[in-house]
Amino acid sequence: MEPALSRSNSANLLLGSQKSLSDDTKDENDPGHGTRSALLEDFRTNKTNKKYELKDIAGSVVEFSGDQHGSRFIQQKLETATEAEKTMVFEEILPHALHLMTDVFGNYVIQKFFEHSRQEHKTLLAKQMEGHVLSLALQMYGCRVVQKGLEHVLSDQQAILVKELDGNVLKCVKDQNGNHVIQKAIECVPSEHIQFIINSFTGQVYNLATHPYGCRVIQRMFEYCADTKIPLLDELHRYIPNLVQDQYGNYVIQHILERGKAAEKSLVVSKVVGQVLVLSKHKFASNVVEKCVAYGSKTDRQRLIEEVITSRPDGSSPLVLMMKDQFANYVVQKMLDVVDGEQRDILVAKIKPHLQSLKKYTYGKHLITSKS
Repeated sequence: MEPALSRSNSANLLLGSQKSLSDDTKDENDPGHGTRSALLEDFRTNKTNKKYELKDIAGSVVEFSGDQHGSRFIQQKLETATEAEKTMVFEEILPHALHLMTDVFGNYVIQKFFEHSRQEHKTLLAKQMEGHVLSLALQMYGCRVVQKGLEHVLSDQQAILVKELDGNVLKCVKDQNGNHVIQKAIECVPSEHIQFIINSFTGQVYNLATHPYGCRVIQRMFEYCADTKIPLLDELHRYIPNLVQDQYGNYVIQHILERGKAAEKSLVVSKVVGQVLVLSKHKFASNVVEKCVAYGSKTDRQRLIEEVITSRPDGSSPLVLMMKDQFANYVVQKMLDVVDGEQRDILVAKIKPHLQSLKKYTYGKHLITSKS
């Protein structure tokens, strides 16, 4: 049973954030990384309190890049380095770039180069990915580098890189690492270069919308691909009744309500009308009903409220049942939050007679404070 006063079911929870450097750990004695050089050991212990600069690690940049502390040092220095310093570092890492892209610490050095180096260096770094984009996209650290590369290379090179995913789009979408690369491609690569990604979704919208990673990708597609999303939206509409009740699909429908066109929002509301009570009492669908109330038109909102305050043939009140329910009470709260004028007066008038009985219900107590 969930706490009465706290609920967190935002689509942002599923957009997926990848870990930062401080989250990554690695066994200090990992034999795969060999014995540290005297220079790296001195740097790590720094008993003399020496103020290291990039020139001091010349010849050892690759080793430092693969070390937690060395990697962080290089990253910080690259942010303010001169072109000569960047070139020195770049020339050392370029022959080893592909290996560093999949290294727990080295990947951050490559990412930092995409952010702070000149375009020529970015182009050469990205060229190291060519022929390996799929394997990088599916790897925990490599996928971060591919994303960063797509953000910073020119469009012709973006097209070359993403084309390597053709034929494996769905594999990437359903992968814990690859889905981030597909999202990034949708966000920042010109639409003419990613039509094959959109095409791969045809006939798969429901399967993807109900997938923990796929639902993120579908949301990005609806957000960024305005010109090509229409057929996929039509496909999605057929499954709205199922998606609103799905643990992942509900996020896709919420996204449409938050960011879609007025007609798209109204279509979702039309699927909810007639089922407000049932859907409001559902753990996942209740979030969609809340968004219908918050983002629907005034007319749509009126239809939802009318359904809630109208007594049923057996004399029971949907509103009262909702106020006492662990999920539906949040829908009533949202109605009170967003309506004004006559709509609010009617709603409050319907709630007031039940205030005393609400005190007995954990899930209704906080509504008492919103009655006026």
